[in-house]
Amino acid sequence: MMLKIVNLVKTYGTFTAVDHLNLELEKGDIYGFVGPNGAGKTTTMRIVSTLLEATSGTVLVDGINVAEDPVKVRGKIGYMPDFFGVYDNLKVDEYMDFYGSCYGLSRAERRIRTDELLELVELKDKKDNYVDTLSRGMKQRLCLARSLIHNPELLILDEPASGMDPRARIEMKGILKTLKSMNKTILISSHILHELAELCTKIGIIEKGKLVYSGEIQDIMRKITGKTIVEITLLSDVEKAVRLLREQPQVEDISGEDNTLEISFSGYDDDLAGLLRMLISHDIPVLTFSKEKGSLEEVFMEVTKNLEQ
Repeated sequence: MMLKIVNLVKTYGTFTAVDHLNLELEKGDIYGFVGPNGAGKTTTMRIVSTLLEATSGTVLVDGINVAEDPVKVRGKIGYMPDFFGVYDNLKVDEYMDFYGSCYGLSRAERRIRTDELLELVELKDKKDNYVDTLSRGMKQRLCLARSLIHNPELLILDEPASGMDPRARIEMKGILKTLKSMNKTILISSHILHELAELCTKIGIIEKGKLVYSGEIQDIMRKITGKTIVEITLLSDVEKAVRLLREQPQVEDISGEDNTLEISFSGYDDDLAGLLRMLISHDIPVLTFSKEKGSLEEVFMEVTKNLEQ
């Protein structure tokens, strides 16, 4: 278990910022933290990052208690805050070298890591530029590179694409996909919901300090709506396929046009596999058969609506 949070509470006087929050991340998880401003995302991330003390509860990073051994935890995490400062009188490679030295890397290690990471975040051609000459998007990518200088196992990214223009967001998304392929465990918060849906293996929806839903997007959608949307494209025999599908008790609705059908299905994955086998056994020429990706915006709005009622 890369990250385990048990009954985390953070209060400020009579205000509760985090309310008995429980969360687990396995190694390799990309976990999206979704919620409005003031929901408790940043507070939780700062506690995990050893920058803020919890009122109560336990946080373990790779089995290490954050409160008991924060120094050891810092060696395992890379933290990118939603707002950060840079040293304007340093060049890009000097900036990276400084942070590498803070983590005890040798000069040779710092040089190698700096070159690798600047290439990862597409700033290698800027290594001799002063930090204050970089655009906002470049500075954010530099901050991400800085958080990776000691090769941490857990990345904590608080709104990493905040304030970026569309091109810079696409570049950041590409970098995060690369980190995902490197099997990094990432806890990321963002208000750009559709990008989280593309990146994350799991999401958590936090409201008023409480984690109200946590899991895979499709599982959360199913928990809310009780159904899965499946798209089926056929080569022919559409009418026959519709007739067969209507005979299945777990098929609740069928819509679509031409040779593409969209069905609302109340079963599970094993049942879906059986549905596909049934169509093929009746010689229905199926070209594609896939679950639609759940819309994170829809999930968020549905959960928020339920909380308000």
